[in-house]
Amino acid sequence: MRLATLRTGDGTRAVRVDSASGTAVEIGEWPDLGDLLRQPDWEKLASEADGRVRMLADLASDAWAPVVPRPGKIFCVGLNYQAHILEMGRELPTHPTLFAKFADALIGAGDEILIPRDVAGSVDWEGELAVVVGRTARFATGAAADGAIAGFTVMNDVTVREYQYRTTQWLQGKTFESSTPLGPVMVTPDELPAHARLTTFVSGARRQSASTAGLVFDAAALIAYISRIVTLHPGDVIATGTPAGVGQASAPPDYLVDGEQVVVSIEGIGALRNKLRIVDPAWQSTARTRA
Repeated sequence: MRLATLRTGDGTRAVRVDSASGTAVEIGEWPDLGDLLRQPDWEKLASEADGRVRMLADLASDAWAPVVPRPGKIFCVGLNYQAHILEMGRELPTHPTLFAKFADALIGAGDEILIPRDVAGSVDWEGELAVVVGRTARFATGAAADGAIAGFTVMNDVTVREYQYRTTQWLQGKTFESSTPLGPVMVTPDELPAHARLTTFVSGARRQSASTAGLVFDAAALIAYISRIVTLHPGDVIATGTPAGVGQASAPPDYLVDGEQVVVSIEGIGALRNKLRIVDPAWQSTARTRA
């Protein structure tokens, strides 16, 4: 199945996306995918949904909300593809490198990435496969870790490098408000190819291309590791890390400029298409709040 959160004139709605018919079908009363996943029978509710139908071809680019608009937790994994680890001049890790994002950072698959003008000189892209949790997980291993996966989606872990490297802690460069696209849909595990191809294009030029087979720690291993630290709940998100090809690794570093479009796609899921917009902080503080 392919599930998403759509913005409508009546607020957001959890939907099942039926590619064959080109439609999005509302799933009962659930306002977003996070709310739906908190229902023990979410898969049945989604598969049997017969609510209002919308044609995908009629949807505006900003109709796609972050696939989970308000996750309780967003874990991100740094340095999790071997080629990216080497391009950044680091050694292969023995444990996952974890940092966090906050829900205020999330935007939809077609929204603008908003970065304040005074920090705009080092904005980088990081296309990633993200895991959405569908079952509560604590000390999960093996089949329990696999069973906690609701599905997969796409994230662009947009990073302000100058802030990231101010200290040894990365969070400050990773969670700028309205900077992180997530979506457009979540696909259940049966729909994701075993070795899905991730690609990132910046202004039409391919900058990243890698198979998810290159992950050092896969989705189940990350759930097992994180769930030893804290309980994972339905709707939580884990971004699994970015492959080689980020702007920071270029010589000299190559960063995004105002108006550039970044397209991150993963085989079997879909694509994020977002333009960078440099804004004055005063404007951003009064901007329309997105779901």
